[in-house]
Amino acid sequence: MPLPLNGVRVLDLTNVLAGPFCCHQLAQMGAEVIKVEAPGRGDLARQLGGDPELNARKMGVSFLAQNAGKQSVTLNLKHPRGKALFLQLLQTADVLVENFRPGVMQRLGLDYESLRAHRPELIYCAISGFGQDGPWVHRPAYDQIIQGVSGLMSVTGDAASAPLRAGYPVADTVGGLMAAFAVAAALNAQPRGAFLDVSMLESLMASMGWVVSNHLIARVAPQAHGNENPTSAPSGAFQAADGLLNIAANKDVQWVILTDHLGLAGLRDDPAFANREARKANRLALKAALEEVLRTRPARAWVEELNALGVPAGEVLTVPEALDLPQVADRGFLSTYADVPGVGRDISVATSGVKIDGAAPHVTTPPPELGQDNSAIWGGLGLSDDDIAALRDEGVI
Repeated sequence: MPLPLNGVRVLDLTNVLAGPFCCHQLAQMGAEVIKVEAPGRGDLARQLGGDPELNARKMGVSFLAQNAGKQSVTLNLKHPRGKALFLQLLQTADVLVENFRPGVMQRLGLDYESLRAHRPELIYCAISGFGQDGPWVHRPAYDQIIQGVSGLMSVTGDAASAPLRAGYPVADTVGGLMAAFAVAAALNAQPRGAFLDVSMLESLMASMGWVVSNHLIARVAPQAHGNENPTSAPSGAFQAADGLLNIAANKDVQWVILTDHLGLAGLRDDPAFANREARKANRLALKAALEEVLRTRPARAWVEELNALGVPAGEVLTVPEALDLPQVADRGFLSTYADVPGVGRDISVATSGVKIDGAAPHVTTPPPELGQDNSAIWGGLGLSDDDIAALRDEGVI
């Protein structure tokens, strides 16, 4: 199946998560992604993850998670011959993605203005914590820093636990997605050529639409509501006999069906629950009343029955349980690679969660070892084996 970005070459100069995740999405959509890494150490993510042995091999789980399908070359961008070689490679590329601190590429003489002189059609995407200008431009930024200053932590958890960090690096991930979207859009422009300034802070805040807009438009102060959905009731997490289930009876018809099924139709006659606003105002009392019945049976039984009646419901699962769901496992969401070099065993990684014409796009090659494609990529620029060996000896690659 021809993928949308077939024929697009991306130079991935990124590290750890936001940038690599962006380029991971581009690779899943068919782009050829060449990961340009520092000789000897490579992407810091190669040393990160839950398996210390893989970290020592520079094939850490954090790297494996978002680098399948890429090629890896090593290059010292501080070396004059390294810069010259990079400019040769640039002539073959459509896109460059980097997530250095603002100013780093300029000090290397490889900023957008400098590179545009060599490649006017270049789409240059710079991902940073706070953007390429403004009073915080030079602040260091990691995911948790962005979660805190964005306001996300203030609305995560409940009154007892907030402010609370989200359970995964949501700022990095959303920033990477926004960057991939911007690159894909820029590729559609004619003529090509653009500088894309992606701020993780602004990307994350853009994803907080209702929270931000309730403050800007309705002047409602955002609060931490825990597992309760503040826009409706009953809508949130409820205790069953063996664990939690989510129920979202957001429509009046669903409220009627739910109360009928639980044998609680009388609640509808209580003025405290007469309409949506009343139910929202008295949501904790409503929750307690519903849970008296819900606690009598397992979550899965309620989920099956309520969904069959048209009331959205779902179990609260662990990550392993979610990955084992047929709904996930049978749709091609995971890609498995056999006996991966540098790992020594099979690995499975997540793809994009998208299907194109009924098929899940995926890359065919596993995450690369550091510099494994030096001969192919540098040789493709006309360098001989002796040239490549000499560059390696000089510390250029």
